[in-house]
Amino acid sequence: MVISDSPNAAKAHLLKHRLMGVAVLTAVLSACASDSAPEDTGNEFGTAPQLVEPSGALLPTVNPAKAIGWAEGTAPEPAPGLQVNAFARDLEHPRWLLVLPNGDVLVAETNAPQGGAGVSGIKGWIASKMMSYAGAGVASPDRITLLRDADGDGHAEIRSTLVEGLNSPFGMAVVGGFLYVANAAELVRFPYQVGDTRIDAQAEPIAPLPGKELNHHWTKNLLPSVDGQTLYVAVGSNSNIAENGFDAEHHRAAILAIDTASGDTSVFASGLRNPVGMAWEPVSGALWTVVNERDELGDQLVPDYLTEVEQGAFYGWPYSYWGNNVDQRVAPQKPELVAQARTPDYALGAHTASLGLAFYTHSAIPALAGSAVIGQHGSWNRAQPSGYKVIAVNFDDGKPMGAPIDLLSGFLNSEGEAQGRPVGVAVNGQGAILVADDVGNIIWRVAAAR
Repeated sequence: MVISDSPNAAKAHLLKHRLMGVAVLTAVLSACASDSAPEDTGNEFGTAPQLVEPSGALLPTVNPAKAIGWAEGTAPEPAPGLQVNAFARDLEHPRWLLVLPNGDVLVAETNAPQGGAGVSGIKGWIASKMMSYAGAGVASPDRITLLRDADGDGHAEIRSTLVEGLNSPFGMAVVGGFLYVANAAELVRFPYQVGDTRIDAQAEPIAPLPGKELNHHWTKNLLPSVDGQTLYVAVGSNSNIAENGFDAEHHRAAILAIDTASGDTSVFASGLRNPVGMAWEPVSGALWTVVNERDELGDQLVPDYLTEVEQGAFYGWPYSYWGNNVDQRVAPQKPELVAQARTPDYALGAHTASLGLAFYTHSAIPALAGSAVIGQHGSWNRAQPSGYKVIAVNFDDGKPMGAPIDLLSGFLNSEGEAQGRPVGVAVNGQGAILVADDVGNIIWRVAAAR
């Protein structure tokens, strides 16, 4: 919603969103995918993407891939020189991963909290139908599962419910004898020693997180500082472009810094529409994140991105994108903030839903040394699908370079249906890349071919 003082503008905006709802409903119920090609793809990837003009279309494209899961004997396609196998199957909407020092893998089996994005009425109903069609309509399991490959054969033969009864858990971190978990609206912790397979203790609240009544981007990811004294929390916006009002965006579209001892919370960086994956770049030691950008400007806008996160920096949302490109839909504008907007480092393609992020520092796959590994969940609002793969971006001296490399693809079949959708990624102690697939309900393991 564009904030406006004009009654006519408000009426026009209301009509637009009613029409948008009809368009979404039609797309979902008919299950028709558009075969039309984008008008101009430009260059949506790399350090200097070529941005097209914003679309003036009244109705946005809605084209989710139907979720069908993997047929028996099928799997994603690894890049040459790599192989893939199922590390664990029959999970329930696995979204995020944490590899522990002993090799145990924690999996957040989770989904949006009850009420989802907090959208009610016809629009909320339409959204729920679309999410179900795309494989995201399941109730949140609200648990963390522990997987263990005790014999080192690449398959987890031990599975244990580590902790349950959570509230849409996502980010996890083990620091100082505690397991920290980012629920939808609260950071909590449990006493925990690596190697334990069950937690029975009650959750200890550490700090509130944005997400009470309205929770548009519900995921909250965690990354501990090197000294363990600070937890960085990635929090997405409560809207596309602040249409729910700026009061709803307090401590959102930002990376927060929370003191693990006191729970004191501050904004580390802002203007990041929906940051999710975070990781420490191994050469510079800088914090990097992947960000999902805004919608409804056309198939080729705005590119999701990978960027270094500088303390105190502003990245444009909602007033501008990719630096100083003003989003004319937002009012009132703030040119003083647009002038300060930091341009992201590397474009990842429009609507790719880039979520997972891990830097590859192991020697098992030499070609990936220092690269950023990124899980792209895939588009739902683009005529020709984007994402639906795991990619790698090469780094040189702490900076991204070159074109992305497809590490794991084939999540869409020849009919355009989603057999799976990659989310979180992690690297284990053997140098294998683990990928959470929330449609296939599988954790994939990508390793060097034997």
